[in-house]
Amino acid sequence: MSNQWEYQVRVNLADAFAEVARSDPGNPAVKPLTDILTKHRATLKNQFDAFAEYVAEAEKHGAEHFPLYKWTKATIEDPEKKAKHVKSFTLYVDGNEVYAKELADALESDLQPLVGGALITRLSKHDTNPANNPQAPAHLR
Repeated sequence: MSNQWEYQVRVNLADAFAEVARSDPGNPAVKPLTDILTKHRATLKNQFDAFAEYVAEAEKHGAEHFPLYKWTKATIEDPEKKAKHVKSFTLYVDGNEVYAKELADALESDLQPLVGGALITRLSKHDTNPANNPQAPAHLR
């Protein structure tokens, strides 16, 4: 029943390219990646930036309405976790955070040759099955 879940592809970029991708995704230094993304109508979203936006939104509208506020705030304030997440990017397809398995598989396949090179250090695909997605610790919810 693989059609039951949607998928998401993520990449980790090498230190030298992560900041470029965050601040200037049109930079020629990341063109091998952005060419593949363009082919798949995909864009990069940095995980640290997404977490920071979530925290800002929660603080603006009331943290009690944002169930992961404590966990997310603790994550962005931890220097080790920040260092990890500034290199991690979620790939959106057609503006969607999750998408059909076929789209994720095609994107993953085209990105695979870049893994282990100078640009991409890690490539992963995740599904929306709750059993495969760990939850925030209770004291941080």
